[in-house]
Amino acid sequence: MLASLLLFLAVVMLACTVFLKLSSRLGIPALLAFLFLGMLFGSDGLFKIAFDDYAVTEQICSVALVFIMFYGGFGTNWRAARPVAVPSILLSSAGTLLTALLTGGFCHFVLGMPILQGLLCGAVLGSTDAASVFSILRARNLALKENTDSLLEVESGSNDPFAYMLTAVLLAAMETGITPGGAALLLVKQLAFGLAFGFGVGAAALWLLRRVRFSFPGSDVILVVAAALLAYAAPTLLDGNGFLSVYIAGILLGNGEIGHKETLVPFFDGITSIMQMILFFVLGLLSYPSRMPAVLLPGLGIALFLTLGARPAAVFLLMAPFRGSMGRKLLVSFSGLRGAASVVFAVMAVISPAYIEMDIFHIVFVVVLFSILVQGSLLPAVARRLDMIDTQGNVRKTFTDYVDEAPVQFIQIAVPASHAWCGKAVREILLPPGTILVSLRRGEETLVPTGSTVLQPDDLLVLCALEQDKAPAATLTEKVVDIRDLPESRRRLGDLPRRAGALIVLIRRGQEYLIPNGDTVLEDGDLLIINNTVAH
Repeated sequence: MLASLLLFLAVVMLACTVFLKLSSRLGIPALLAFLFLGMLFGSDGLFKIAFDDYAVTEQICSVALVFIMFYGGFGTNWRAARPVAVPSILLSSAGTLLTALLTGGFCHFVLGMPILQGLLCGAVLGSTDAASVFSILRARNLALKENTDSLLEVESGSNDPFAYMLTAVLLAAMETGITPGGAALLLVKQLAFGLAFGFGVGAAALWLLRRVRFSFPGSDVILVVAAALLAYAAPTLLDGNGFLSVYIAGILLGNGEIGHKETLVPFFDGITSIMQMILFFVLGLLSYPSRMPAVLLPGLGIALFLTLGARPAAVFLLMAPFRGSMGRKLLVSFSGLRGAASVVFAVMAVISPAYIEMDIFHIVFVVVLFSILVQGSLLPAVARRLDMIDTQGNVRKTFTDYVDEAPVQFIQIAVPASHAWCGKAVREILLPPGTILVSLRRGEETLVPTGSTVLQPDDLLVLCALEQDKAPAATLTEKVVDIRDLPESRRRLGDLPRRAGALIVLIRRGQEYLIPNGDTVLEDGDLLIINNTVAH
């Protein structure tokens, strides 16, 4: 049985990988390919796998969303997003609420749904999908003008928790007839515990990663995974918003100065890709295409109203106080793709004790199919039509895109008592051209040397040069220079205040790498690679 299950998983993942390649050639969003693959394996597909367990689906998809939302926060470049943080958060909170209310009104007054069921449908569809939007932008390498890609990244990454809150409140109202006071209390608990645990767990994990030197390879990865799971589980057990918590924890860790990001980034890239494959495949497997004709008209009606009515109304209303072109507002309106989170919230509605007359799962499924297939396929063309493509930009700047492997080599040199450098200060020795002394091992102690550090017998020096290999002697972190934080008189490296136990050993400037010295003048956007002393 186990071997058969593992064989099935291997076949599915291989098929998803093939579909991923085909989707990029055909111009079809990759996530839609995973969805169709699940439908192909499902009860109405070619392979006739009978699967209708909504409870198991909800558990699988919730775990997948934890990693997807965590990495959504981890990958958000807060420096790039800071100028658009206010409109982004406004769209993700008030925009989600307004979209849900307008969509709920459409479902009630036009489609004839009971008011609470209509509002539930609106809440489930209230959030946009970051994975859908950015899989398209990154696949086509489309950077957007006016910092629009950063705005969409923060909005779509942070609005799922708000849609989840609305869904939870409405399900509670349908189950027990919750009072306005009870609904307000539930919202307060969702926000309070979600924010508290998000900042608390994220800050604690960041402190540990900075202070503790792990001797076992991969321990930092284990710690970050544990932090993500804790950030979700702890507030959830207290009726808090676990999705909000895990997203905030991801932002803190992704934008913090921690070592070994060259290990963390590819790990979470791979895990998140697998989770997206699993999530969309399972949702496709759960669906019954034979049931969709019955909900096709209401589903398409809701999809068109969301695309042409609710989403643009929310965007234009909430972005009115902010500067920006008409093209930007129109593109943000059109970029409100619905995705996996909406279908997962619909699964939550199906398994709740609340009685729901409509087939909300397949209605939402139709909306998501329309959104990814039609909106997703047209998004690049719409961006070009609105003249919102930044041909000189790079969409990767929207993310915390860390250097996987800096082109440097660390060379160890022992200093015996007879060596000419022994007894001299670092500033007095002549190093080979293009190198810098980054670390000094003295007995059991590792030091980050300064110019006044006097070399002693049996010191083990680590020099850095522009090559490819890395030595494990240096603990590196990264920081991007924001020139607005530095006055004109403090942009020379030698004029900066020195932080104990830290040394800038390499600067990435565009595609160029520099070995710095005290006369190096920092420029906006420089990526500093810093050697840090880690406490035991």
